[in-house]
Amino acid sequence: MPLHMHERPREGAKQVPLTDAERDARVQLAGCYRIFHMLGWTELIFNHITLRVPGPERIFLINPFGLHYSEVTASNLVAIDIDGIPVRETAHPINRAGFVTHSAIHGHLDGAHCVMHTHTTTGMAVACLKEGLSHDSFYGAQLHGAVAYHDFEGVTVNPEERQRMLEDIGRKKAVILRNHGLLSWGADIPEAFMWLWWLQRACDIQIDAAAAGTMNPIQAQALAQCVREAGPAERVVRELVYAALVRRLDAIDDSYKH
Repeated sequence: MPLHMHERPREGAKQVPLTDAERDARVQLAGCYRIFHMLGWTELIFNHITLRVPGPERIFLINPFGLHYSEVTASNLVAIDIDGIPVRETAHPINRAGFVTHSAIHGHLDGAHCVMHTHTTTGMAVACLKEGLSHDSFYGAQLHGAVAYHDFEGVTVNPEERQRMLEDIGRKKAVILRNHGLLSWGADIPEAFMWLWWLQRACDIQIDAAAAGTMNPIQAQALAQCVREAGPAERVVRELVYAALVRRLDAIDDSYKH
């Protein structure tokens, strides 16, 4: 499978109409791409954040292949089906091979409406470590028992890898793709973002601390107290955090909405 494809909708398929729900999702996702750019979580034109459009149709939004995250807007996102085929005519190519991982999670994990994947330097560095993520930091402790690992099998273009990946991930929303990078998923952008942010911060601290000396171990009872619990309060926190980032983005540049 080529790394990028410029495809038309399936022959004979009806053009899927653009709904208000999709318009809203487009603005949300384009804003997320710009926030990643603002945070420095970019890798030239590579990697993806995908978001399912609310509604009965299984439609997903993905970035056009060839654009930097700073260039992504609501109007140039591409709407695709679960196989990565555009659901309507588009002027933009997509990295269909890059959607293999996302499609596995979107298609088989209930509530996985947003999937994020990054190649940050410290994220990839930790992914390359035999021992993986250290939990001997404030953020690492909060992820104790919550991180899944999937072994590297080469560039993720083989659909047969998806089942093995799903078995490794289970229901864990913070994922380290060994020798590769980081991944997170959630019911919406704020949830997926917060899992990735905790994971990224833990990686940042681990790499910096390791360069300075030996990390001080956190005791088991303290680790147990730090683990984050899902619930209404946690949902409010992640929504507040993400809303603050959107406000910061809008103050800098709100062109992503167009």
